[in-house]
Amino acid sequence: MERINLPIQLDRPLVFFDLETTGTDVAKDRIVEMAFIKVMPDGQWQVRPDKEQGQTRLLINPEMQISAESTAVHGISNADVADAPTFESLSGKLFRWLEGCDLAGFNSNRFDVPLLAEEFLRCNIAFKVDDRHLVDVQNIFHKMEQRTLRAALQFYCDEALDGAHEALPDIVATLKVFAEQVTRYKDHTVLSSLGETVGPLPQDVPGIAEFGRRGRNADLAGRFVFNENDEVTFNFGKYRGVLLRDVLQRDPGYYGWMMNGDFPRYTKLVLKEQMEAMKEG
Repeated sequence: MERINLPIQLDRPLVFFDLETTGTDVAKDRIVEMAFIKVMPDGQWQVRPDKEQGQTRLLINPEMQISAESTAVHGISNADVADAPTFESLSGKLFRWLEGCDLAGFNSNRFDVPLLAEEFLRCNIAFKVDDRHLVDVQNIFHKMEQRTLRAALQFYCDEALDGAHEALPDIVATLKVFAEQVTRYKDHTVLSSLGETVGPLPQDVPGIAEFGRRGRNADLAGRFVFNENDEVTFNFGKYRGVLLRDVLQRDPGYYGWMMNGDFPRYTKLVLKEQMEAMKEG
């Protein structure tokens, strides 16, 4: 496999990853294929699956039906994953492998990271991201060029994307695009649609993660957000914009409704932590 050198210094491992899934609902859908490339601070790679070791794909049995719409996108059928390992059987080892790593992907902050966290929580593993930097290559791309992964690879690297919607080809393409972005936008600025100057792109992972961030979510799904005073507020429904602690105090039944409702597990984890912090405070 081609090795791409990142033109920035890493302080800790940066894991590029991609998931193929049964659908697009973070709370309900499951992983059917995943791929990871861990880039170490010394430039070495750790790849799962590793084609150089004969591992071509890492398919996952989602323990539920794959929608026809999803199969049409990634080509993975229910028969393909019938004998594959479950996520739970791999969760412990994968959790340890990802420990201490920052995460990167394409549209990963909105989908892949929240869904991965949901899978870990189903296995009673609290996969927290508070201490991780999350680099979303799509957000950088959309801020600077406004296009898609296939177009990004063509635009930045003058390459066609073969094997699109297979996890490993997609994440290799993402890594190539990111490496080119870091170099191209080092001293580059653009004028946004709001008339604001955007760029240049920082040359460190914390700065890049902040540059590519959209909004200030308190949970991965964006049901809660931080206001200008770093207080957690609701971002949906009848309490949108209201402080979470105020709602918990005056309408405690809303907490039970959410905890028993069809919300992502990570959202419930944040809600529970906020409730416990309020009680202690």
